[in-house]
Amino acid sequence: MAKNKKLNKKRISPNTAALIGAIVITLGGFFLFSNFISDKRLQAYDHMNEQIYKGETKIYDVNTEEITETNEEEKTQNVNIESYIGYLEIPKIKFKRGFYEINSTLNNVDSNIEIIKGSDLPTIPNGNLIIAGHSGTGWNSFFKNLYKLEKGDTATVTFGGLKYNYRITNIYKEKNTGTVGIRRNYEISTLTLITCTKDDSSTQTIYIAELYSIE
Repeated sequence: MAKNKKLNKKRISPNTAALIGAIVITLGGFFLFSNFISDKRLQAYDHMNEQIYKGETKIYDVNTEEITETNEEEKTQNVNIESYIGYLEIPKIKFKRGFYEINSTLNNVDSNIEIIKGSDLPTIPNGNLIIAGHSGTGWNSFFKNLYKLEKGDTATVTFGGLKYNYRITNIYKEKNTGTVGIRRNYEISTLTLITCTKDDSSTQTIYIAELYSIE
């Protein structure tokens, strides 16, 4: 009998188990809700940026007496939402994302895809546009599906009113040491995409895509 009493003392009461379960469910729901809200805010922000990028949003000066539409020079000074300068699209994984000026504070891998310093914009002959992005499960894991890409898949960069079409010619991995070697043909305009390897945080995967047409 004494042995049974000791065992009974170690058991969790139904009320305690229910409380633990409720806490776990609440925490799980909080994190899911937090990611949902972040995702919705991001979608709204993207929509605003896209309208500005297309020139479909009017920017107004606001004062106590009247609302007046600004001219083109004033738009840059008064707009609070910075516009994308272009877009990256990858049809196979249904990816579309705008990117900012290279010196913008918003050109940051923690909040968007990032144009790496030293990159060339698509207008530079035989240049290399290098874009990095997070993979994983977070709201900012914009490159989480890049692992599905293969040689021959295509990507498009819209910039300056033109579409630059690229085709993936090489995919390789490198150790995540803080530096990445870009293996490309210097006689061809290139798009390079970089992200952490799926299920292997010790390496990065590099996707080399070469320009094949401009529209």
